[in-house]
Amino acid sequence: MNLRRAFTGLALLLAAISAAASPRIQLNPDCPPGFELDAGHCELRSLYQMYPSLQDAGVGGLKTGLPSYRDGFSPQQIDLGRYLFFDPLLSLDGKQSCASCHQPDKGFADGLGRSVGHNGEQLTRSAPSLWNSAFLQSFFWDARASTLEEQVQGPLYHPQEMANNPAKLLADLNANREYRRLFAEAFAGGQLAADDITLEQIYAALAAFESSLVSLNSRYDQYAHGYADALTANEKEGLNIFRSFVARCAECHTPPLFTNQQVAVLGTPEPEGMPFDPGAGVISDPTQRGGFKVPSLRNIELTAPYMHSGRFATLKEAAEFYTLGRGHAVPEGEDLKIHWHIWEPNLSDEELDRLVDFMKTLTDESFKPREPELLPSGLAPVHRNQARGGELASGDHNNE
Repeated sequence: MNLRRAFTGLALLLAAISAAASPRIQLNPDCPPGFELDAGHCELRSLYQMYPSLQDAGVGGLKTGLPSYRDGFSPQQIDLGRYLFFDPLLSLDGKQSCASCHQPDKGFADGLGRSVGHNGEQLTRSAPSLWNSAFLQSFFWDARASTLEEQVQGPLYHPQEMANNPAKLLADLNANREYRRLFAEAFAGGQLAADDITLEQIYAALAAFESSLVSLNSRYDQYAHGYADALTANEKEGLNIFRSFVARCAECHTPPLFTNQQVAVLGTPEPEGMPFDPGAGVISDPTQRGGFKVPSLRNIELTAPYMHSGRFATLKEAAEFYTLGRGHAVPEGEDLKIHWHIWEPNLSDEELDRLVDFMKTLTDESFKPREPELLPSGLAPVHRNQARGGELASGDHNNE
């Protein structure tokens, strides 16, 4: 009996040692939904790939093809990026993650007109949604970044956002045995393979995850692919208004992404007490003063409040802004070059309601990724932007 107990105890000890030695986290070898594994890489699969390109199909057509996009990352790189995205280790003080301002349950925005950054500081702009980032040609509200890898560096190193710096980021990740193992697995034998974790690997993994956030399966998409009953009568009426020459919504919010990816000067008012934001006018052409990227309307129902600084609380308020007259909200002393599509459609209250009905059909979270329960850093996942003191603050994304 004593011998049996001894063997049992030894077996339990060996099992405990084995469990302790086994990695806690395994990278997913499978591609996210909407992608197919091809020669070790995840390739996008969508019915929209069967349709003509935007250039061939014109503006606003239902069966319009997709613009160029990023894919081709490995499943392991995408999954590693998912862990990094939720890990507060990437911030200076270990209290913020990318998901703090880009929360999955809020359309990968944060529900704030102006996001909250490092030390609870309220910033000047809202956090843009990350859905369908793979299709975008520029990033941030002022369009100053041209790649996802460039984009992720903005919030990582901005002193008012995650406030980190490259040296500390590398030191923290390389000091973590789990992350060293996962990076070695994700980038083994490839162009970015290295003995130590590199900045290029970090940016690539985050870009891989963000490029996997695809939302193209809404009720509108079912309708566009031929299922006529996917939309109600009111929603179809809203779609017709949206595409009409009177409202002209589709000229800037062009299907299937519902953005033409251009910068437009609208003359949107700032929240009371805030100074005028020159937007892209500081980054590029001075004639784009007050200009911001035309956002996608995908999952727009989930990302209130609206505009670059959260000026409008509801979709109807945002839609109404466009029917109140060209340049009606331009601040005194500003001579803005209002985009030529902005005019005076004089839509009725009922027509605005129908537009809102239609925009809500663009909601699709069917491929929303799972938030990790454990992180390689051992820190708790952070996905809510809270001001110091525990109260939720209203804020925005200065860097986006």
